[in-house]
Parts: sequence; C-alpha cells; structure tokens
Amino acid sequence: MIARFKDLCMDAADPRALGDFWARILDGELVDTGDGDARIDPRAARSAAESIWVNRVPEPRTGKTRVHLDLRLAEDGPDGLLAAGARLVREPDTEVSWWILADPEGNHFCAFAPREGSRAGAFELVVDAADPVAQATWWARVVGGEVGTAEAGHASVAGAAGFPWDHWVFDPVPERKRVKNRVHWDVTLTGPSAAALIAAGATLLREPDDRISWWILTDPEGNEFCAFPPPPAP
Repeated sequence: MIARFKDLCMDAADPRALGDFWARILDGELVDTGDGDARIDPRAARSAAESIWVNRVPEPRTGKTRVHLDLRLAEDGPDGLLAAGARLVREPDTEVSWWILADPEGNHFCAFAPREGSRAGAFELVVDAADPVAQATWWARVVGGEVGTAEAGHASVAGAAGFPWDHWVFDPVPERKRVKNRVHWDVTLTGPSAAALIAAGATLLREPDDRISWWILTDPEGNEFCAFPPPPAP
C-alpha cells in the first residue's frame, strides 16, 4: 500500500453555492475556508470523506461528468434532491433503474431507490474508465482493498484504506478523458514522497513548491489526483 484515500474535491464557479447544496445532500457542515473556497465536513462517521473540498476555478464546466457520487435515497423518489436544487436529467426506464440528476453546477450524479438494510446517503464513488479492471487493479495496489468484477464490464475496489463509502466503482465507457475532471480525489502518502506512486505508473504534473505542499499527479488513464505527505508524528 502506497497511500490512503483522503478526501474528495469539486471544482466550482461558485464554491459556496455548490458546497451548500452538497452539504445538505450529504448531511455535512459547510465551512467557509476564507480564501474563496469551501469545505464540507461530515457530521457523522462514514457520512462523507475526511472532508469534501469545493474549490473555485475560472474555467466553466465542459464535457461529461466522469467522476461522481451515487446516492441511496431515504424515500422512493428524488423530491428531496429536487427541492434542494438538483435538476432531473433522466428518470428510471427500461434501461436504468435509477434517477440521473445534475447539481447546481451541472455535474451529473445518480440516485437509487431505498433498499432494506442499506443506509441513505452516498454509498459509492464512480469513475469512467476505458479499462475498468486495469484501473481498479492499479488503485487497489495504491490504496489497498479487493478488486471485484461484473459481467457488464464494471470493476470495483472494496476496503481501500481511508475510503469512506462502500464501493469505488470504475464504469466502462467508449470515450477517453479529454479535459480536466471537475471532481477528483486526494490521497495521503505512507512514505515521504510520491516516488513510489510514480514508479507504480502515476504521471507527475507538479511537485511541492512555494505555493503548494503536495504533489499533483494523474493515474494511468489521466485522472488528476493530489498526494499529500504523511502528517507529522505526534
């Protein structure tokens, strides 16, 4: 294991508005970071990642949402999500059994009907992939966990270190990634540098400098992620 899953990050034109929406959806507490960004802190264990950061970016959203959360509803229908500011994109039909919605910035996410024995809220992180099995296998080497596969070509990682949801799913899609993801994840390294990640196949985009204290990298399919050094020993 090279790292632990740390948190999720969302790009936004209006971090406060997007953060307020997701804080209500995920039962989190919205924190103004004082620098134009926002942070959503979980109110309860496993209700969210360590935190969800909402970062202001100048560029508009373009292209398909390639990283999203799946939610389990507490009631049979997305009325609560729509009241909170979501937009309905697609209802369940003969092809899909879930609702597809968009958040206030247009990022798509999925909502599933209640299921006995399952808690309401976010339950999996979904990433588009050209080769889901290779992606799941690579990330399981980085953060631990077990790889599972399905007949439809989907692959997943369960039990990754620090991962707060039930499954990390990689969905097969025909198109390759072309623009920066609006949602990405951060990891905390187990060693002092990102050398092991790079040796494993990550691509380095930026090293720590006088402005940032972390490494910016991409995984084998070009998904951006940030790697933070281990916290100092107590």
